[in-house]
Amino acid sequence: MRELWKKILHALEAGQAVELVSILASSGSTPRGAGAVMAVFSNGESAGTIGGGAVEYEAQRTAAALLASGGDDVKDYRFVPGDATSLGMVCGGDVTVQFQFLPGGEGPCTQAIRSLSAAFSGSRDTWLLRRIEGGRVVETRTVDRTSEDVPAGLLENGPVYRDGWLALPVVRAGKVYIFGGGHVSRALVPVIAAVDFRPVVYDDRPEFVTAAAFPQAEGLLCGPFTELARFVTVTPEDYVVIMTRGHQADYEVLAQVLRSGAKYLGCIGSRRKLALCKERLLDAGFTEAEYARLHAPIGLAIGAQTPEEIAVSVAAELIAVRAGVQP
Repeated sequence: MRELWKKILHALEAGQAVELVSILASSGSTPRGAGAVMAVFSNGESAGTIGGGAVEYEAQRTAAALLASGGDDVKDYRFVPGDATSLGMVCGGDVTVQFQFLPGGEGPCTQAIRSLSAAFSGSRDTWLLRRIEGGRVVETRTVDRTSEDVPAGLLENGPVYRDGWLALPVVRAGKVYIFGGGHVSRALVPVIAAVDFRPVVYDDRPEFVTAAAFPQAEGLLCGPFTELARFVTVTPEDYVVIMTRGHQADYEVLAQVLRSGAKYLGCIGSRRKLALCKERLLDAGFTEAEYARLHAPIGLAIGAQTPEEIAVSVAAELIAVRAGVQP
């Protein structure tokens, strides 16, 4: 998502118009749901996706025509075999797609996309908010929870299209603090960065927290595992992934973050190692309820064995927590 908005901003600042294609609503079985976004550029290229296949092909054709004429539109596509208005796909659903012309050069749209791109370097939930009337977008702006004049109920975890307003969550608050810079962490960082998490890696060994090892990391920190507060402040918007090199370091980190209120707490390790760690934490005064917030063993149970497989399972669990489908 971050790269998509960068490409759009680059084109607009270069004076090139862009047609922004968004799914407003979907029903039944469709390739992508509400909130999926694609951009079509004046050179014929596109970025992002609204699901591929026939619907994306037809949407690209429509977007190219609207880009040439400078127009907006809203179109419905059906996925019902035999229906006269169907695209011939067998999914059995419907999507409503909105096309917005973004003029090149300076203007409200460019300013909104620039503000959106800048928000990626912050730590605040940010939405692209658009007002649609008669198929045309009459207002485009970037908003957060402190913004004024935002209709109630729009700023949710997922996309919302209501009463002519489309609110698309683009920037998610919070970072993923990964404690330990070993093989699994190296496999995990590029996976979660690709799905718009913001990884920060912490280790007590300088040679394990280098830009060469973690080119996709937003931050690299080096310090003792016993003194996290000197380097890290974990907030309720953050995610904590514990993958240190041993039981003692795991315990030191857990003892400092278990009461942080982090959105997610996960620790890698065998059941035996985690049981020993739990026993020590309970002896230190932590409660069963506090420990119960910990995802341990970490990741979804998919039978992962290799660092790369474990990275996929952990990334999937982080996505599930972010989406609100798993506590």
